Amino acid sequence: MSLPENPVATVGPVKIVGTGLLGASLGLALSAAGIRVQLADSSPSALALARDLGAGTPACPGGPEPALVVVAAPPDVTAEVVREQLHAHPEAVVTDVASVKVPVVAEIVQKAGENAARYVGSHPMAGRERSGAAAAHGDLFAGRPWVIVPLESSRADAVLAVRQLAADVGGAPLTLGAAEHDDAVALVSHLPQLAASLVASRLRGAPESALGLAGQGLRDVTRIAASDPQLWATILVGNAGPVAHALREMRAEIDTVLEALERAAADGPDAPGSTGPLAAVVAAGNSGVSRIPGKHGGAPRRYAEVTVLIPDEPGALARLFGDVGEAGVNIEDVQLEHSAGQRVGLAVVSVLPSAAAPLEEALTEKGWRLVAR
Repeated sequence: MSLPENPVATVGPVKIVGTGLLGASLGLALSAAGIRVQLADSSPSALALARDLGAGTPACPGGPEPALVVVAAPPDVTAEVVREQLHAHPEAVVTDVASVKVPVVAEIVQKAGENAARYVGSHPMAGRERSGAAAAHGDLFAGRPWVIVPLESSRADAVLAVRQLAADVGGAPLTLGAAEHDDAVALVSHLPQLAASLVASRLRGAPESALGLAGQGLRDVTRIAASDPQLWATILVGNAGPVAHALREMRAEIDTVLEALERAAADGPDAPGSTGPLAAVVAAGNSGVSRIPGKHGGAPRRYAEVTVLIPDEPGALARLFGDVGEAGVNIEDVQLEHSAGQRVGLAVVSVLPSAAAPLEEALTEKGWRLVAR
């Protein structure tokens, strides 16, 4: 893991309550930055694993009081744990990393009293399809948005402490209201999870002959379908209103697609009103994907793709990357595609358009076989 280039501003000790993927990853990042981390978890085995991975040391009664407490508990118990930590550590700033904010904020405002001034909600937009401390990584938050959700009563120094925490582990802090946050994540995080799960669920009874045809498109769409069912159930229930609204809007578009397909199935592919709606849905998808922020969160850019046939053997990808580097070309993105039963794959290297032709020439000279796309 790379250490932060600038001195950290977060004041320790930092207590992390919950040693799953986010909690353990945060502990790894802070520990690598030289900040003392105290760990707490209701599961002794989860706590021991996070400790052994280097995420921190177990919090001990009578030990140093934390300056900052981060609650990394499941969303359905986050507010309760936040209130417990506010009471247990009367001088500490307390934040959480739950992926839903309206119910958490509402309970803190209603039940935390004066302690609520030391609470600032937050949510790092980082994660993986795998869960638990075993999947933790100290660079998990690098370059990722970290939403800060302060209360009206949150102290200025508490808000600053949480912003500094986000920046110190490589996140990009930004401020949203609780409802604005929940509406946003319903669209860019929770809806994609449901879509991936629904598509993947269709594969349960698929014949082996069909699965043998699976390509990169299916793998891309279903990658996050391997996520933790119990965790995602609590997330979706916690953000039920915004997620339901997003699903209703999607259902309307699905109904349009179904009507067009049923018309074509009944009256033939040339049936009036069949092709147009389908093309419109795909075009709308083109428009939507073009709005996804590009590299480093900047404006989306169009890259040229250089596709290389690559042997499925140790060192092949490293050789390709080395040859691209020798050509003086920066790789903006890379994607690997495999076909079942094949000993070769495709490496799709995205580069600036002006670099595509020189790179193709350089790789051809190096003996790589290029594939027209």
